[in-house]
Order: sequence, then structure tokens, then C-alpha cells
Amino acid sequence: MNGSRLFTLGLLLIVIAGFQEVNANDAPRTSDVQNALHKAIGFFLNDVSTEGGYLWQYSADLSLREGEGVADAHTVWVQPPGTPSVGQAYLEAYQLTGDPALLDAAKQAAYALVRGQLRSGGLAYQIHFDAKGRRRYAYRVDQDESGRRNTTTLDDNTTQSALRLLMRMDRQLKFQNSKIHEAAQFGLASLLDAQYPNGAWPQRYTEPPDPAGFPVMSASYPKVWSRKYPKPRYSSYYTFNDNTIADMITTMLQAASTYDSKRYQAAAEKAGDFILLAQMPDPQPAWAQQYDSEMQPAWARRFEPPAITGGESQGVLRVLMTLYRATGKKKYIQSIPRALTYLKRSRLPDGQLARFYELKTNRPLYFTRQYELTYESNDMPTHYAFIVGSGLDRIEKTYHQLARTTWKPPKDRTELSIGRMTSRLAQQTRTLIDRMDDRGAWVEPGKLKYHKNATTTTVIRCSTFAKNIVTLSRYLAASKATE
Repeated sequence: MNGSRLFTLGLLLIVIAGFQEVNANDAPRTSDVQNALHKAIGFFLNDVSTEGGYLWQYSADLSLREGEGVADAHTVWVQPPGTPSVGQAYLEAYQLTGDPALLDAAKQAAYALVRGQLRSGGLAYQIHFDAKGRRRYAYRVDQDESGRRNTTTLDDNTTQSALRLLMRMDRQLKFQNSKIHEAAQFGLASLLDAQYPNGAWPQRYTEPPDPAGFPVMSASYPKVWSRKYPKPRYSSYYTFNDNTIADMITTMLQAASTYDSKRYQAAAEKAGDFILLAQMPDPQPAWAQQYDSEMQPAWARRFEPPAITGGESQGVLRVLMTLYRATGKKKYIQSIPRALTYLKRSRLPDGQLARFYELKTNRPLYFTRQYELTYESNDMPTHYAFIVGSGLDRIEKTYHQLARTTWKPPKDRTELSIGRMTSRLAQQTRTLIDRMDDRGAWVEPGKLKYHKNATTTTVIRCSTFAKNIVTLSRYLAASKATE
């Protein structure tokens, strides 16, 4: 063996030894991790939770709380990262560890969603548990009364995320929990009824649509469109905004897998067919945020004009590839190259994309702080992303991989894979234990967004809690696997 090979081998042994030493020094005892996990769960269940549900973030002393707005102690949030997100984390952590405390916490989150389900089948952004708040909504579990809010929202992954947790819990409980099973089935049935004849879904609904009012046709450009905001009632529009239809397709595919039902698979594919219908003709073969019943791009909110979107169009491309993986039907990916070519050509000088491109001219559209439509980007409101990042290169790479790979039916993956123990996982776990306070809370720097006069500088976030309990659980699962 020559000198250079001896040097290389020696260096490799030093690196390996160093890795083992770091791993050994940083690895917490499993009993300490288990205690930390139980402490965190206990704090969230006993001090943070409201009837098993959660908001988005809280002041460190829990005196102030909010979702996408100020909330009181009797209210929880549905849209992520609210109750469904925390419930999914509990369930994932349970599947990794088998700890019954985690399953019970996930079940409580599911029950909170059951109590928030509306007679229309889905959920609103928030759930109220006080008598006064509940009187404003048509909750299924409460006494049936007329004149109350009964609007299911599909915006921001609200109803979809709730039903995905209910389905996952239903499966975990072997379909034996009647409350959870019935709520999941009722919600899915309402989504099937709310699907338009062309395969799309609205942003919100209270009852199924009249098919006669929504003819099936391909997308087209309006001859003229108003530059002034017309204040439309856009909740019934065919909606890609905030990836509404992508989330619906994901939900239907999960339902098809969970209940082995062809009708949910058919609904997902029908939505894919709508996407193909909604692709705009040349010169802009991508997608709008929303379309009216004439299948033309339309206004929604005052800062969402009829336009081609560089944001949601990327989500559409991803969900088309998801549909191909689920079905093997090449029609879902055949339209991708045209859209990619157009979108790549439309990138801004810095490589990003405008959220909106003017119909036919393809000029980027923006708004001033006074919500006046403009071609200039120097006076934009800050609450909305009028310029978005480009993931086109990655999308294109994935597309080419799919296009040249022989399709195989997807495997039904119902169990989480247990990762191996690494020094990185050990260090992350040690850090999480060290950063936990005496209550079991992870407090971090931050401000409350909707409490305008609050001087809060530290917060407790549900998204952080959800991520951290899964990390602790992965460590416990990896530790057990190496025993």
C-alpha cells in the first residue's frame, strides 16, 4: 500500500472516529427524550389546547393568542398550521413511538374538528366552543337551526387538511370510531357533491352547485376586462388560488387509498381533466388564479386581477405530475412542456416570476399601496407576494425524470419509515431538550401579527411544536431500531 493510500485511509478512520465520538457525546438518553416528549405533550394539552384544538401562535405567557386574526380562549383554528397540523404531528409521532399519550392527543384534535364540522360538510377557518360563538355557525353536532353560517371553505387548505386528519385517524383506529368515521365520510360526500361538472371546485360553498350554471368548456381570454375592481362575488369561481384544487386532488387521492373507493379516484382524475381544460391557449399556456363560469380569468380580491399567474401555475404543474404518478395517464403531463417554456420565458431579470402577467401582452402586473393596477413594482403592498420564487428548473427536472421512466402503480404506504440514528438527529434532539422551558414549552423570538398594540417579543408557535415532537419521536424510534 503506497503512502498516499495510507494517508487517505488514516484520514478516513479519523473522520469515522470523530463521527462516532460526536454521536456518543451528543446522544441523549432515551428516558430523557421520553420525559421531554411527555412534558411537551402535557403542556400543549393542558395549557395550550382548547377542547383538543389549537391556534397558530401564542404569547409566551399564553395571555394573547391568534390564528389568522386575534382569537379568544374559546376559539381554535382549522387552516394550517392550526388544529389539523398539530393533530397530524401527534399521529405521526404515535406511529413512530407507539406511545398511547400521542394517540390520545391526536384523537382529541380529531374530535375538535368533528365539533367544528358544518352542515354543509366542511369547515370554516375557525371553530368556536363558547355558546355565543357557536350560535353563529351551523355546526352539525349542535341543534339544527336556520340562519346560521354554513359556508364550507376550501381556501388555504382548510377543509382539506381537516378531512385528511380525520381520514388518517379513521384508518389508524381501524374505522371503528363512529364519530370520526362518520364525519370523514360526510365531509368527503359533500366535496363530491360540490365538484363542478368540469371537475373544478369553488373556493367556498354552502350547497351543491346547479350543473346548468356551469357548462364544461375550455379556457379562453375575455375580449375586455375591467382595470377597476368590480367587487365580484368570487367564492363560486373555479379556484386555483392558494392551491385550492391541488389540495383537493391530494385529499381525494388519500380518500381513494384510505377507503379503496373508485369514486374518490374518479373525482381526483376529473379535477385533473379540469386543469387541462383551464390551461390558457397561446400566447400564455399557463393558468389563472380563478375563472368565472365562462371559463375566463376573473377578478377575486382587489389585488387579484384577471391574469396569468406565475405563482399558482407552478403548483398546477406539480399536481399534474402527482396525478401522473397516481394514475399513469400521460395526458396529465403532456401539457407541461408548453407551460414550462412559456413560464421560463416570462421570468423577471432576477430569475423570479411575477405573480400576475397581463392577459395576452404578458407584461408583469403589480399594485400600488393604494391598490391601483400598475406595471411598476416600486410601491407594492407588503401583505401579499406580487413577486414569487421560481421552482421551474426543479419542476422541469422532475418532469423529464417522469417522462422517461416506466410508470408503476404507487405503493400504499401506510406506515412511516424509521430513519437511522445520525449525529445530526442526536444533536437536534439534545438541542430541543435544552431549549425547552420548565413548563415543557419551546419559546422563541417573535411577534404576534394581529395584536397591533402588543409588545410581545417571544412566542409559542404550533408549527414549531409540531415539528419538534416529530423530531423527538424520530429519535426514539431510531434508538429502538438500533437496540
